[in-house]
Amino acid sequence: MKRLCVFCGSGVGARPEYLEAAVSMGGALLERGIGLVYGGANVGTMGKIASTVLHGGGEVIGVIPAGLVKKEVAYREIQDLRIVETMHERKALMNELSDGFISLPGGLGTFEELFEALAWGQLGIHKKPSAVLNIQGFYDKMLSFIDHAVQEQFMQGAHREMILVHDNAHELLDLIESYTPPSIDKAAWIKAQHNK
Repeated sequence: MKRLCVFCGSGVGARPEYLEAAVSMGGALLERGIGLVYGGANVGTMGKIASTVLHGGGEVIGVIPAGLVKKEVAYREIQDLRIVETMHERKALMNELSDGFISLPGGLGTFEELFEALAWGQLGIHKKPSAVLNIQGFYDKMLSFIDHAVQEQFMQGAHREMILVHDNAHELLDLIESYTPPSIDKAAWIKAQHNK
């Protein structure tokens, strides 16, 4: 595993544990020699994980749309800052550069990136792991809602299992490194749903 993409916020959150989680994940990546791909900002948990990896001597690639360079305060110190035109280009490039995805606590942008990575995995567009670092139970309600979607038969249980979850950075990386993508025929599942 060469690089992981980490989705996280431009804010720091309400608890010190969120910034601590960014430092912990950055340190875990450094220990394993895994490069960081992220959103390119120097603020919030984004800036914290990037500075941790950067100052530890690791590889950091930031990807940020031109329109957000000023708003999110692009991290000019990183060795590889890529400025793209659109959010779509940003996500496509982050996917191309990464071997998997981790979501730290964040807001709408983080949620959207997490769900797009999961949807692409479900559709077989990629076979990369998607994980959440569930600090302070931040993602508990989201995971409960996804379980509800499975119960209501809008999602397969095997696709729910694609979401790797842990509250410890090192343990989460272990799950990512041992991930095996599900082998599911989504078309057959859809057909079965319509034949009920």
